[in-house]
Amino acid sequence: MSTVPGDPTADDRDPESNFYRRVLQTLEASGVPVLVGGAYALAHYTGIERRTKDFDLFLRRADYDRATQVLDVQGFHTELAFPHWLGKARSGSHCVDLIFNSGNGLTRVDDAWFEHAADGDVLGVPAKLVPIEEMIWSKAFVMERERYDGADVAHLLVAHAASLDWPRLLERFGANWRILLSHLVLFGFIYPGERTEIPAGVMRELLDRLSDELHLPAAGVSLCCGTLVSREQYLHDIEREGYADGRLPPSGTMSVDDIAIWTDAIEEPAADDAR
Repeated sequence: MSTVPGDPTADDRDPESNFYRRVLQTLEASGVPVLVGGAYALAHYTGIERRTKDFDLFLRRADYDRATQVLDVQGFHTELAFPHWLGKARSGSHCVDLIFNSGNGLTRVDDAWFEHAADGDVLGVPAKLVPIEEMIWSKAFVMERERYDGADVAHLLVAHAASLDWPRLLERFGANWRILLSHLVLFGFIYPGERTEIPAGVMRELLDRLSDELHLPAAGVSLCCGTLVSREQYLHDIEREGYADGRLPPSGTMSVDDIAIWTDAIEEPAADDAR
C-alpha cells in the first residue's frame, strides 16, 4: 500500500513509510543534510495529498557519497542510477530517490536550497523541506509526454504567489526565463480570478524581455532546447534534423555520456500508447 502524506495512522501500518522514516532518520543522525521534496513537500505547500511510490530526498552532490556510505552500513542497497543527477536507496521493493540535480542538469542542489528550506514534519519526523522557489524552478521544466508538472507549478503559485521570493526565483531561471513566463501566462488562464496574484512588476519584467527580443536578430545557430523540457520528444530534432542539443554546454551542463545514459533509460512505450 502506498503512503498518503499527512496520514500518520496509515504510516504506522505501512512498511514503505517505515522505510522512508528510517532512511530520513539515519541520514539526519549521521549529519548528512537532506531536504524532503516530492509529494510530501507538495502537500505541505498546497494541501494536495497524493499517493506516492517513492520518497524524494534532495542533497548536495558533495554529500552524496557520504550519504550512501551511511545507508550501506545500515543494510540499504544504494546505486548511482544517473551520474549527473540521481541515486537510489532500496530495501526490497521500496525506494528512496537521492536527488542532487535534475534530469536536464539545470537545477543543481546548492547551498541556497538549504538556506531557504522550510520546516516541516514528515512521517512524524521533524524535517527540512525543499524551498518553494526551488520546487517551482525544478518542476517548471518537466514537460514530458507522459508527465507534465505544470499543474503542480500552478497550485504552488495559487497558494503562495504573494509570499514568494520573486527576485530569487527570477535569478534561478536566469537565461531560461521563457519557461517561467510560459507558466505565469498559463496561470492567468487557469485561475483568471487570481491572475493579479502574480506581481505586476514580475510580469512587466518578463514581457519587456520578450518585447526586446522582437527587435533582435535570431540566433545564428541551429539549437534545440526542447531537450531541456523533454528527454524524448525532441530527439528527432537532434538525431535527424541536425539541431545542436540544448543540454550540452554552453546552453546546458550535461556531457555527451550523461545524455547517452539518460536517453538509453527511456522506456519503450506500451502497445496501447504507441500511436
